[in-house]
Amino acid sequence: MTKTELVLIPSPATGHLVSTIEFAKLIIKHDQRISILVIIFHMPIHSSTNVDAYIESQSHKIDSNRITFLTLPPLSNPPDPASSNFFYDIVDLHKPLIKHSLVSRSTKPAAFVLDLVCVNLIDIAKEFEASSYIYFTSGTSLLNVMFHLQKLLDDKGFNVATEFCNSGDAELDIPGFRNRVPAKVLPLLLFDKGSGRSGLLHHFARRFRETKGILVNTFMELEPSIIQSLHNDIPTIYPVGPVLALDEHIRSGTREEDRDSIIRWLDDQPSSSVVYLCFGSMGSFDEEQVKEIANGLDRCGHRFLWCLRRPSSENKYVLPSEDGTFKDALPPGFLDRTAPRGKIIGWAPQARVLDHRAVGGFLSHCGWNSIVESIWFGVPIGTWPMHSEQQLNAFQLLKELELAVEIRMDYQRNLMEQDANFRVTAEEVENGVKKLMSIDETMRGKLQEMKNISRKVLKYGGSSHNSLTNFISQVSSCDL
Repeated sequence: MTKTELVLIPSPATGHLVSTIEFAKLIIKHDQRISILVIIFHMPIHSSTNVDAYIESQSHKIDSNRITFLTLPPLSNPPDPASSNFFYDIVDLHKPLIKHSLVSRSTKPAAFVLDLVCVNLIDIAKEFEASSYIYFTSGTSLLNVMFHLQKLLDDKGFNVATEFCNSGDAELDIPGFRNRVPAKVLPLLLFDKGSGRSGLLHHFARRFRETKGILVNTFMELEPSIIQSLHNDIPTIYPVGPVLALDEHIRSGTREEDRDSIIRWLDDQPSSSVVYLCFGSMGSFDEEQVKEIANGLDRCGHRFLWCLRRPSSENKYVLPSEDGTFKDALPPGFLDRTAPRGKIIGWAPQARVLDHRAVGGFLSHCGWNSIVESIWFGVPIGTWPMHSEQQLNAFQLLKELELAVEIRMDYQRNLMEQDANFRVTAEEVENGVKKLMSIDETMRGKLQEMKNISRKVLKYGGSSHNSLTNFISQVSSCDL
């Protein structure tokens, strides 16, 4: 019989939502005494259809006595995504709905586990006299930067947005990093004073300090110095990763057919011969950049599986489609010339792809979930970050961990804009792919070692297993 209920509230962004649900599964597998209520809300910038379909698919796979989903009704008057207060407003507007849904339940939550963008819901946890925790879907490098810069601002008045806005070569000393951190790999949001959102990460860090702990999708052996540097004057850090979605979520009737076609194609390729290109659920490029990538792939001669999504032409706040490709942006004759060695797709079962013997490299946007998956499967990454914390992730992979090859480290674009500040040329793509597909034995050995460690940490006695045990003990004691 369960005696402890947790309330999890994820962001509906694909990378956040899927990771949070997988974390919920990890908790109930770990301890039979815990049940979980997952509260789902929608954002205007994410497809409610995709979110609802995903939750529906999970509902059929999960013991409903252990994990229950509660989907909130859509807001009648949602805020404008272009508003500088969008993230504050969207969460605050859901507060009455969340409180109402919880008041009507007979079970009092022992603790709330909130996505990082849902920090304002800490107020609801306090009303219910429950502890609050953050589930942090990125690595501790970003968490470390957030706390460090927030403390510099509040204690010393040092504002990175002001100090480094015009200093392209500036670097910072940040505890836990072996190397000085270039300002140009910090999240662009920190410098986005025009939109009014430059203080958002500082706000998040301040509110994180009000929680009892932060659960991070990482493991001690991957980021030891950074995790150790975080144990001062902040909530307890629980490295509980790698949290992985190894069973891909099929969100439409054609996905199973698509998946089988992709896997059959990979089955026909030699071992470690294919470079896989995918830039996340938000990743797409304009026509000119697509041509540069295509020309680079044309010249490099390697086999490739390219997830080429068409950007939304109607609304910049709509994510790129996964149901079609952007083939009409490709150079004339490209498909014919590369047909024997290339495949263009709109969606991929990423875990299945990375686990396939034919895949030898992953050209990636460096989203944290993709990084964790590449480490789990031991596939080297070619770094092409795009937005959010991805430049910092790329820096960490390249300079701190030495587990990746650089395509670009500082490629930067606004999250909701289609045009990048500058292009990655065909020559850079060609050279980067060649280097990625011929990594030296030193890097190959490091990747294999980290792959092996990532499997061990989740087992009994492993660092992440112990960390999750400590978290569960903490929240269970709150319910006594």
